[in-house]
Amino acid sequence: MHLYIGYKRYSSWSLRPWLAMQATGIEFTETVLPFDHDNSLIQLAAEHGIPAKVPMLKHEGKMIWDSLAVLEFLADTYPEKNLWPCDPALRALARSACAEMHSGFIALRSEHPMNCHRVFPMKPSSAVQTDLDRLATLWQHFEKVSNPKGEFLFGEFGIVDAMFAPVAWRCIGYDLNISPAFEHWSKSLMALPAMQKWIGEGARESWRVEASEQVGLV
Repeated sequence: MHLYIGYKRYSSWSLRPWLAMQATGIEFTETVLPFDHDNSLIQLAAEHGIPAKVPMLKHEGKMIWDSLAVLEFLADTYPEKNLWPCDPALRALARSACAEMHSGFIALRSEHPMNCHRVFPMKPSSAVQTDLDRLATLWQHFEKVSNPKGEFLFGEFGIVDAMFAPVAWRCIGYDLNISPAFEHWSKSLMALPAMQKWIGEGARESWRVEASEQVGLV
């Protein structure tokens, strides 16, 4: 099983399946495709007839693309990892939240791109504040079904935690506030050895995407 990802400093979509696999002990190899610095991503996508976007997962000669599709594939392939909650009602809530993250929060994603190694406090725009308020409401839903057996949204670390992991980075990097419940979850997320590994490996990357590095300066 081989995972193709983008920069660990910037690629929020790559972080999601990478973190899920690392945190739950799914073995894989990886390749970083520095899409702003060479055409390796374009070449690989053309070879397989898929969009030139990371992440991509190659397994037994087949390519799976898109973060949520990769995570669903992992859940099907490794049911013992409990990547989705076992309870049907909780699983439905987790899937609903993940789908909303996948397609929504456009202002937050566009105005505050992920950068794991830069802290630059910014006052949120009205559109971003709407996204932050929605996240606070989502966390109220999670609190109602919180599981005392673990520190994550449904007890054990799962897909829903991986899908929202880049939001934690955005809140840290731009000093954005959501809610005490969100902050508590973020601290647990950041303490994960897998997350610490992502941070360390990202720090060793030499690539820089200037558009992300200059956010808030102009």
